[in-house]
Amino acid sequence: MKHAKPSRRPSAKTRALIALFCAVFLAGLVVALWPQLVGAHLAYRSHTAVSEFFSMSDRADNGPDVTIEYVDGPMPSPSPRPYPELYDAMQQYNTRIRAEGQSGLCDAWAYQQPSFDLAAYGIEDGVIGVINIPAMDVELPIYLGATSEHMTLGAVHLSQTSLPIGGPDTNCVIAAHRGWYGAPYFRYIDILQPGDEIYITNLWETLAYKVAEIKVIDPDDIGEILIQPGRELLTLLTCHPYASGGKYRYAVYCERVRG
Repeated sequence: MKHAKPSRRPSAKTRALIALFCAVFLAGLVVALWPQLVGAHLAYRSHTAVSEFFSMSDRADNGPDVTIEYVDGPMPSPSPRPYPELYDAMQQYNTRIRAEGQSGLCDAWAYQQPSFDLAAYGIEDGVIGVINIPAMDVELPIYLGATSEHMTLGAVHLSQTSLPIGGPDTNCVIAAHRGWYGAPYFRYIDILQPGDEIYITNLWETLAYKVAEIKVIDPDDIGEILIQPGRELLTLLTCHPYASGGKYRYAVYCERVRG
């Protein structure tokens, strides 16, 4: 009489336990890796926004030459400034807020309201420039208005401060998170030292600055980010200390360097 061989297949109860273990393991792995996954995604979006900005800027700079008829024959003239209406509007904005003493810089809502509707000028993504900080190995898109959405995507321009086109008696304030879900942003801002170079590229040119002074200020100390007569400044702003929930602000003041 032949005996039946015992089955090697796990029982239904064993299979259920294995499935439950795998599900718990995968859930734990996702939770553990979630900040890195989100950070990688944000870094990718930031890099893409920077690349698209430079591509747009290159297309604007390399537009068709304007041909003017001269007595000795046609000669190409330099291409006109790209986005001339936007440039003029930004200059007027800087002049106006300086003349008004930045009176609109009264609360957090004032920071968040974008200075312009860039879509009206043909710029759909809200990016007005790129900030490059070699010492931190950081290159980020600059969005107009310090909204929560913009802050998750890169650096932002604080409204009611000078727009990033330079000029006498200006102070352009650029803020970013002190790290956000694994994306570094301004996480390592405290490694900056006086003399370090910062670059702002807008739609028309690249502006060079050097770190001149560093301060820790209170979040509501508006006087520390105002225009300073006779100076052409860029101010970097982020939370301090790291992971403190924004108890203070770390401010890096940079002076324009002209070639």
